[in-house]
Amino acid sequence: MSWELPSPRIRELIRQGAEIALNPPPEWLAELDEATLASPAMVPIAGDPVLAAGTRRTNRSNLVFWAAANLRAPGEPVRANDSEAPLEVARDLVRRGLDESSLDAYRIGQGVAERFWVQIACSLTTDTGELRAMLDVSLRSIAAFVDATVAVISERMRAERGELTRGTHAERREIVALVLDGAPITRVRAETRLGYALERTHTAAVVWTDDPDADLRELDRAADALAAAAGETRPLSVLASTATRWVWAHGRPDVAQVRAALEQLPSVRIALGPAAAGVDGFRRSHFDALTTQQMLARLTSGHRLAAHDEVELVALVTSAPDRADRFVKRVLGELEGAPPEVTEAVRTFLAEQGNASKAAARLFTHRNTLLRRLNRADRLLPRPLAEHPLEVGVALEVLRWRGDV
Repeated sequence: MSWELPSPRIRELIRQGAEIALNPPPEWLAELDEATLASPAMVPIAGDPVLAAGTRRTNRSNLVFWAAANLRAPGEPVRANDSEAPLEVARDLVRRGLDESSLDAYRIGQGVAERFWVQIACSLTTDTGELRAMLDVSLRSIAAFVDATVAVISERMRAERGELTRGTHAERREIVALVLDGAPITRVRAETRLGYALERTHTAAVVWTDDPDADLRELDRAADALAAAAGETRPLSVLASTATRWVWAHGRPDVAQVRAALEQLPSVRIALGPAAAGVDGFRRSHFDALTTQQMLARLTSGHRLAAHDEVELVALVTSAPDRADRFVKRVLGELEGAPPEVTEAVRTFLAEQGNASKAAARLFTHRNTLLRRLNRADRLLPRPLAEHPLEVGVALEVLRWRGDV
């Protein structure tokens, strides 16, 4: 790419703008992320915590890459962003079976970034001639940068797709995909190719990390720990993406043992499906584990271990996040913002079916203390707890899995 460099004055304006763009307001980044993840083509990505986190990292990487280049050499062409963040996302997209249509996010992000850049430019000069010259070169630069970056990412996706058609990993994922899709593959053939018995009881898990600096070997250690907690020597593990493993183990893992193992693996998160038997159970447990992972992502929950059995109701209630938020506010009123000891007192009281003595013992507190907290909760609730305990219990579970209590 070649073009005539702008005047020193315009280059200085671009340099000043790039300095601002390197430290954008949080609301700009939030709008950029929301726009890139909201398009119909991005639905599979927005619903996957690892891919969504990778997209957000890529947004920041592209913004910083272009701005830093114009800070060093304002007005000069910017080469493609071939840093680790976008290339990692390219690998993950292919491993999820997604094609280049998912790169529409770059074009959407370009539109949002250009709008922000126009705001920056207008804040730097009121001279219409300077503004026109600055925008002419910089908007062409942004467009060329995005074109070049998309080309590099597309090439990486093609190379990654070629690699995935070779080797044992590709074979294992192909067989698992056939079983999950209900394709006409015999159980015996699938078991032989996978080295894993399908007629037994299975617990599926999604093991992942959204920490870009995580040691990815921890994912495999977590998969082994999950199998050990179920009394197995090794799991069936499929590389779903760079930072995600789909895992199956025979039997029912001891959740307390899994939780203890996670204490040694600080970057890893696990979503568990229910234990279920046979080929249908293999599928159902996996899809329920995915639902659990997606719920954690939807609620931006910080919980590192969740089992479908304990979150199924919350997953259903929060499938439409806006409606779930309205439900919580309507049911809880001021209790939503109450101290944790008050909301936890109500939640435990309901879990113990209204037995104050049992609830107090479970909370390691005096019964009178518990009753005072329940009275305070009644004053904060729009309606007394006794009139709608089920709704209050569900709303408090949503808060708990959101990490608000």
